[in-house]
Amino acid sequence: MSATHFDPTEITAAILAGGAGTRLGGRDKGLELLASKPLIAHVVDALRGQAGSLLICANRNPERYAEFAPVCADAAPDFRGPLAGILAALTACSTQWLLTVPVDCPRPPADLARRLWSAVGAASAAVVDVDARREPLFALYRRELAGSAQAALQRDLPVWRWQDDVGAVAVDVSDARAGFVNLNAPEDFRLWKSP
Repeated sequence: MSATHFDPTEITAAILAGGAGTRLGGRDKGLELLASKPLIAHVVDALRGQAGSLLICANRNPERYAEFAPVCADAAPDFRGPLAGILAALTACSTQWLLTVPVDCPRPPADLARRLWSAVGAASAAVVDVDARREPLFALYRRELAGSAQAALQRDLPVWRWQDDVGAVAVDVSDARAGFVNLNAPEDFRLWKSP
């Protein structure tokens, strides 16, 4: 992207759906129904127009997720956490930028990609900050960070620590905090109301 023009076609959005679903009794969170459709469908809808292509990082049920977008999986089969999903997405990404969002957030802000891109400047990554608290899975990365992510995964670093190591810029989006509500337990699904 040029320094002054936001171009969604230069971004791939990756939905991180590779978790073990421990708080849902082992069920695949992204395929749980929310307002009569799978959670993944809500996230896909929210990302329309924010990126030129879409990936779903999933370690289970790839055929079901493939109904929504191309699927990539962690290189290791043992649920190594979100950094493994980010690495898989960076490896599969064919655009300059990768936007990541977790599958448990049904309505990320419609301008999330634009806001992160506007703030990243010459840095390699930008990450969401809400009320002085980092939300590490909502981030924008340069594709070239795949090697760094691989090294961080080998060192078993958490995502936030790797983001610090690569100098990720924190982007305050506290004015859009309602867009970062996440669903973890069955009660969260029952109580959720569309914004």
